Amino acid sequence: MSGGASSTDRAVLIAQMTDIHVGFAPDEKPEELNLTRFRATLKRLIEGPNRPDWLVLTGDITDHGDAESFAKTVDLLKTCPIPILPMVGNHDSREGLLGAFPQVEPAEGGFLHYVVDAGEGLRIICLDTLEDGRHGGAFCEARAGWLAARLAEAPDTPTLIFMHHPPVVAGIDWMDPAPDEGWIVRLRDVLEGQSQVLAIHCGHLHRQITTRFAGIPLGVTPSVAPLVAMDLNPIDKDVPDDRELITTEPPTYAIHRWDGAALVSHYERVGDWQVLARFHAGLLPMIEGMFAERE
Repeated sequence: MSGGASSTDRAVLIAQMTDIHVGFAPDEKPEELNLTRFRATLKRLIEGPNRPDWLVLTGDITDHGDAESFAKTVDLLKTCPIPILPMVGNHDSREGLLGAFPQVEPAEGGFLHYVVDAGEGLRIICLDTLEDGRHGGAFCEARAGWLAARLAEAPDTPTLIFMHHPPVVAGIDWMDPAPDEGWIVRLRDVLEGQSQVLAIHCGHLHRQITTRFAGIPLGVTPSVAPLVAMDLNPIDKDVPDDRELITTEPPTYAIHRWDGAALVSHYERVGDWQVLARFHAGLLPMIEGMFAERE
């Protein structure tokens, strides 16, 4: 779409939920906490004013990667009218995800990464950063070759990359990678100079974070499951210091809006909020005045 979308055009909306962790404490009654939080977030997404065109699940969909937890997830999603793009995180298993989402076709080497045409000239790349048995991310030579080839296929097409693990040090010491880990260096080498990549959006850290990587804007979307506490002090792994680790902050999701020219990301917490103002006749002059300022 030449010149971008006008205010009356329909932008593409891409929702992102991450770190749902279905299967954690499953003996809770009447329903496990994380499934309840997922149900509420999905309800808001479907019934709210911003129903998206896509729903990306950026990993840690389950807590143990087991078939039962994936089955619970699929059962909750069965009435979801939004096309779903599922991805693996370090708590998932590729086998479990493939059993639950057979539409995903493994790439060479068995990696679960793929490319989607999102509409309005936007390309989505979902990148597999799982290494079995490892909490942190991974990006091997095979994956580097795959990503480089996909980017070379469309060097002028606006592209949005989703991945589970952020390749950055955010300051949450017990969750962070080392800054010079091989997989991070390898990913940076592939992405340097790739000006068609608009942004990278991740999960894993359970908090909202914004930064840059290889010159590209990078965002971390907060979790659907309980959030990681924001404590930016160094941690001594051998000395328990009673710091907060996990909190009951509300589940959160993101909507990334692409209008054909610009990508903008919004984040919403899910809760029982009060509506303090609606667009009624008494507010018509205010709204008209705000639109008049655009002329």
